[in-house]
Amino acid sequence: MAAVLKVPSDEKTANGSLRLLPLENGDRLTRIEFERRYAAMPATRKAELIEGVVQMPSPIRIEHQVADGAVLFWLGAYVASTPHVQFGGDGSVRLDIDNEVQPDALLRIEAEYGGQSSVSADGFIEGAPELVVEISGSSASYDLHAKMNIYRRSGVREYIVWRVYDRVIDWFVLSEGRYVALAADSDGVLTSRVFPGLRLPVPAIIAGQLADLLAAVQQGVQSAEHAAFVARLTADA
Repeated sequence: MAAVLKVPSDEKTANGSLRLLPLENGDRLTRIEFERRYAAMPATRKAELIEGVVQMPSPIRIEHQVADGAVLFWLGAYVASTPHVQFGGDGSVRLDIDNEVQPDALLRIEAEYGGQSSVSADGFIEGAPELVVEISGSSASYDLHAKMNIYRRSGVREYIVWRVYDRVIDWFVLSEGRYVALAADSDGVLTSRVFPGLRLPVPAIIAGQLADLLAAVQQGVQSAEHAAFVARLTADA
């Protein structure tokens, strides 16, 4: 006889009331149950539901924090000159019934202006943002395996993984249902195909040279392609 998978559920106390169980790494939960338990644990910084399984990452080291800050600085500089586009980090995103992720950073077009994700009545992003960034330790991370497949299947159009210990940044573009790696130009600059003018000088961001990172963004948002993109977004209202 096949084994039956036991899914953790709330327990009853001695007086018959329900006691909400805490999230634990590896629990198999519905997204609704995952959100209830997560909301009851305000001290928990990050937890995700990946294919119905709870994933709670290890404590975050300084390399990850510095990379996070650089990515948010980069995206924020772009959004400052690009109306109707939002960026954020470490917020929950409801991709489907079995997957609720918490990417390190994301960039999305507002739904009213043609974006493919929306904001629910209770304040969560639902659907796939146009661009997602994850900070990983190395190529062994689940960001380049399980999560990458989920983002592809959900329709995230561009996916960036910064492997901090390898000192490598991979930028993937969704093409005909699969992710294709972008190639940098001769100066090591990667350029978005979804967000015109969004340029990433890889050597500069890896080295923490924020002034050079800002200069690349400023050059991109002054381009004719970026101006046409902004005009198109406004026309789509």
